[in-house]
Amino acid sequence: MYLVYVSAAGEPVKMPPEIEGVVAKYPDLFEEPTGVVEREVVHAIEIIPGSSIPKGRIYRMSPGELDELRRQLKELVEKGWIQPSGSPYGSPVLFVPKKKEGTLRMCIDYSCLNAFTVKNIEPLPRINDLLDRVQGCRYFSKIDLKSGYHQIAIRPEDQHKTVFQTSYDLYEFVVMPFGLCNAPGTFRHAMNLIFHDYLDKFVIVYLDDILIFSTTVEEHVAHLDKVLGLLLQHKFKINGEKCEFGRTRVLYLGHEISAEGLKPDDVKVASIRDWLRPQSVTEMRSFLGMTDYYRNFVKNYSRVAAPLTDLTRLDTPWEWTNGS
Repeated sequence: MYLVYVSAAGEPVKMPPEIEGVVAKYPDLFEEPTGVVEREVVHAIEIIPGSSIPKGRIYRMSPGELDELRRQLKELVEKGWIQPSGSPYGSPVLFVPKKKEGTLRMCIDYSCLNAFTVKNIEPLPRINDLLDRVQGCRYFSKIDLKSGYHQIAIRPEDQHKTVFQTSYDLYEFVVMPFGLCNAPGTFRHAMNLIFHDYLDKFVIVYLDDILIFSTTVEEHVAHLDKVLGLLLQHKFKINGEKCEFGRTRVLYLGHEISAEGLKPDDVKVASIRDWLRPQSVTEMRSFLGMTDYYRNFVKNYSRVAAPLTDLTRLDTPWEWTNGS
């Protein structure tokens, strides 16, 4: 196996030789995930007693989307992640464009199923709390799990609830798909079981994004070896194209992290700067949701944002002036 990592600008990134040696020990981690791996954690879907069976409708698709649907269905069947179904459940399929890749992502609209699902109480960690842990560190490795959700199985008795409808057949997932309301909690539980003894010491995890942090190269070699070893032990696969090893500066959860500290991702800052002027309460809430993510970097953020926050109240009149 020969690995080459590139920067955001497309330039090759040289790993320290000690780090390169650790990564080279684990070629199996970079294989394509397929099939169903038996794990301690499986995803369960509990339906609220007395609920009706959720059933959606088949959305219209363009000829190009139908071609892509056939391709992705074939791939999912070949990987052993979906199978034909005769379940009375049914959720619709739609496609969402992936802007960076210029491709289409197949999504299942599980909103009806989610409405009748008993919600779990597994919270996601606060991003600010996670980022606090990395202060003062100098070396970082970022690991992205390949199709992370699909590496968790659906409990066999719940597979029929994941059925999605297409023009060609009904299919159900045997692995965890995107869109299920309790999927993030299940995934976090799986990661916590694996890394429990090391969380906040030298590794943090947010869904399928893993960050290893250390103060010296020697420490980082040991920390990286431990994390990769645990992933191999638990039969997870990682996405080499999105991983970064032994870096002194990384982007993680919308922040640039280095020995100098944290700063907002320049791309995110540009998107805030170039945001079109909101014209409705919904658009204003979306804009404030983006800016609130970086409130720690804006002095007196609440006071600065107060005039815009006032506009989210339904009884507040809107009037943009030249100075706004």
